[in-house]
Amino acid sequence: MRKIILVLTLFIMQSCAGAGNFLEQFTQNESFSSNETNTPTAQLNKTKEILDASSITFPTLTATGYAVVSSQPGQSIEQKRLMAIRAARMAAIRELAEQIHGLKVDSNTTVIDLMVQNDTFRGIVSGVIRGARTVRINPTGSDTYETVLEIDQDMVAYLFRTAQSL
Repeated sequence: MRKIILVLTLFIMQSCAGAGNFLEQFTQNESFSSNETNTPTAQLNKTKEILDASSITFPTLTATGYAVVSSQPGQSIEQKRLMAIRAARMAAIRELAEQIHGLKVDSNTTVIDLMVQNDTFRGIVSGVIRGARTVRINPTGSDTYETVLEIDQDMVAYLFRTAQSL
């Protein structure tokens, strides 16, 4: 019985000494020192600041759209020009929506007998664009129109805050 008590006493003393070494290593470790930048609260505050729309500086977004006059529907060349300008504007708005909201890619691949039979990709852009300003509408060449749109920083920040609240 004495041997068992002696063994348990030695075991407990070694455990306490080990705990003391662990505590000493714990307090000397850089990641657990009193440095304010490494505390979980400080890291959480940094993350919140990054995700907060008011602390982010947003760029002015610019998008360009093109359309061909001859491929537009219309009875006269003037109608076709107006339709090409409208189509170029819609292409620019689509590009702005892609920059702000992103592009959803959907794909499908059919494999038969270990050979690809059909491979399709589809990109989907969906979003609301507000406050886009027309910078210029220019004919480029004899049969194409170019439309340039931009959204200023304040509107981009507003759209980002709105998307965060959803």
